[in-house]
Amino acid sequence: QVQLVESGGGLVQAGDSLRLSCAASGRSFSRGAMGWFRQAPGKEREFVAASRSATNTYYATYYADSVKARFTISRDNAKNTVYLQMNSLKPEDTAVYYCAARGVGPLTISSADYWGQGTQVTVSS
Repeated sequence: QVQLVESGGGLVQAGDSLRLSCAASGRSFSRGAMGWFRQAPGKEREFVAASRSATNTYYATYYADSVKARFTISRDNAKNTVYLQMNSLKPEDTAVYYCAARGVGPLTISSADYWGQGTQVTVSS
């Protein structure tokens, strides 16, 4: 069965950095898309970043405007893992971060085939 397992969340101060990891098992997503979404208390789940296969060697990346200058998504296909490097964290980044994946095609909240259980990121001021 396919599973996505997130790790790396925690409690940090504003301006600090965190690196989230999402390890997939049961299916390869090297030709598909993997990414991150987040949900803060009382708010809708929102897109954060995604990495999508475009050619045999190129992966296109996409970011929400609110994180583009601070977050970087990357992947290791040999490990079937996607990462999210988060720098200059702000209190408004506080949320549960969810990993998601799709075998083929673009990744959105509605199109995602699989979801992880989420990892809590809390940024104090």
